[in-house]
Amino acid sequence: MATDPLPLAQALIRCASVTPADAGAQDVLAQALEAQGFRVWRLPFGETPNLFARRGTAGPHFCFAGHTDVVPGGDGWDGDPFGGEVRDGMLHGRGACDMKGAVAAFVAAAADHQGPGSISLLITGDEEGPATDGTVRVLHWMETQGHIPDFCLVGEPTNPARLGEVIKIGRRGSLNALLTVHGTQGHAAYPQRADNPVHRLVRALGALTAAPLDAGTEWFEPSSLQVTSVDVGNPATNVIPGTACARLNIRFNDRHTGAGLDAWLRAALAQHAERFELEVSVSGEAFLTAPGPAVDRLAAAVAEAAGIAPRLDTGGGTSDARFIARHCPVAEFGLVGATMHQANERVPVAELRNLARIYGAVLAAFA
Repeated sequence: MATDPLPLAQALIRCASVTPADAGAQDVLAQALEAQGFRVWRLPFGETPNLFARRGTAGPHFCFAGHTDVVPGGDGWDGDPFGGEVRDGMLHGRGACDMKGAVAAFVAAAADHQGPGSISLLITGDEEGPATDGTVRVLHWMETQGHIPDFCLVGEPTNPARLGEVIKIGRRGSLNALLTVHGTQGHAAYPQRADNPVHRLVRALGALTAAPLDAGTEWFEPSSLQVTSVDVGNPATNVIPGTACARLNIRFNDRHTGAGLDAWLRAALAQHAERFELEVSVSGEAFLTAPGPAVDRLAAAVAEAAGIAPRLDTGGGTSDARFIARHCPVAEFGLVGATMHQANERVPVAELRNLARIYGAVLAAFA
């Protein structure tokens, strides 16, 4: 690589851009991109800073996607979480792995790429937050302006232990539910005069968790329903409460949709509770970029540059790729994520430079 990603990574880390603050991070990024001939659009929505940049107008159009916001520094650091220091060959700082390091590698790879077509960056400032005014709204703007790419690569840290191990080609969906079961309050010594909502809730939860949702699919592990909280809030030992609540999370594969699971939950609950309320929110649907020519090209470029054949995977939580998948093929590849969100988050400088080199190979493969 002729262009070193380290200085830009350090400059980004030194901006304490804890969601929703930007702290100058996107100014730093915009200046670096404009110096390379990118046209930069600043796209704030609500309190969220966002940036879209593109160099070139012809196809094929390849997009890098990521975020400049980070989680709080927290306690337990050996140095300044926003110092961007290099010690013993390691770049330290909040965002080094997730994902200011990858954003700097995007820029370094683009600087050294001279092929045809066009390159863009979609960068948000709320990936670590509610994700309502970031990537999803920038994508809508991109669609109206004719900037939807032919392929998008998200720079989330995908590798467990070694750079080049894993490319993510999909993610499970995520559904959260708040269940409130209503009964009739009464004296515990006279249960015939009451309707115990706790008993109804326990039976309902037992039915929901009695059997797996499915056995998995070709590219996804089995869906998982987890009870994350049960709350009654009853300080008395001799009173049957009037209500009982529970929270659920379902991580679901591509055999399901959020709407389908919502309907299934309501039908199952109705068998055990005559009166209940269910509030459901779906933070993302399951998606898959099916293996084919584009994924094969990506995997081959990573394998050649990293010296290891990557495994295609769909595990982990959600990412902004769930929004991008509605518009174009998308995959994820980034740094080793062993220290992301931890105290003393860090990445080997050599690994950061290797990631920029791999991104350069990917750009060449898609040109």
